[in-house]
Amino acid sequence: METPTTQSVKIQHIRNATAKITYADKVFLVDPMLAKKDAYPGFEGTFRSHLRNPMIDLPMPVEDVMEGVDAVIVSHTHLDHWDDAAQELLPKGIPLFAQHEADAQIIRGQGFTDVRILGANVVFEGVHLTKTGGVHGTDSMYAVPDLAQSLGKVMGIVFQAPGSKTVYVAGDTVWGREVDETLAKFNPDVIILNTGDARLVGFSESIIMSKGDTLHAHQAAPNATIIAVHMDAINHTALSRQDLREYVQEKNIHDHVLIPDDGEILQF
Repeated sequence: METPTTQSVKIQHIRNATAKITYADKVFLVDPMLAKKDAYPGFEGTFRSHLRNPMIDLPMPVEDVMEGVDAVIVSHTHLDHWDDAAQELLPKGIPLFAQHEADAQIIRGQGFTDVRILGANVVFEGVHLTKTGGVHGTDSMYAVPDLAQSLGKVMGIVFQAPGSKTVYVAGDTVWGREVDETLAKFNPDVIILNTGDARLVGFSESIIMSKGDTLHAHQAAPNATIIAVHMDAINHTALSRQDLREYVQEKNIHDHVLIPDDGEILQF
């Protein structure tokens, strides 16, 4: 049997955690936040909550973001991953993947008619999509009932197809067992990490990853390319791209960690 031709993977970082991933000739829009600058108040109870979100505009017209999209993936329904503008602007019949039935019901309630649950090895037009686990904060945060409910459940996504590099979108998670298990099981070629070091008032730790997790990822998957996103766009992120660029230089991992600008296209 002939070896399949390797197909290139194109990842366009849009803003924050929003990405346009062209994979096996299908285009996925992940975690769309499409509002104009300053559309929403800052997140209450978080770092720099006096700032409005998003703090920057989209790098292109919203029509260009949506052009050619075959399916949407919403890792969870927090505003900075699935906002009012996305709900209003995206076609209501577009195939859309959610992490569980509760999120699917929310999204169906917003008028979307083709909402699917992402699970183990779901196939969408030749692309294998697998939901992976994650935790949106620390044990001490989840020990506070109201905060646990607010943080909620999250997922990551693994993309696979014959002849394509394996891509792992970790999502809004801290590093934990779920991430280790995903790396061991799938051995991804490309890992997208949300490294903005998002902070809550009253806690010293982040609810997502931070700069040290880029080093951890390189140590855990030395052959993978790491893409660091979820910076410079939302009020509660304490880590900037510039901070991270200095860190990866200091740790001498800059050849393994990509920190794309908004709108930048990476090809693998």
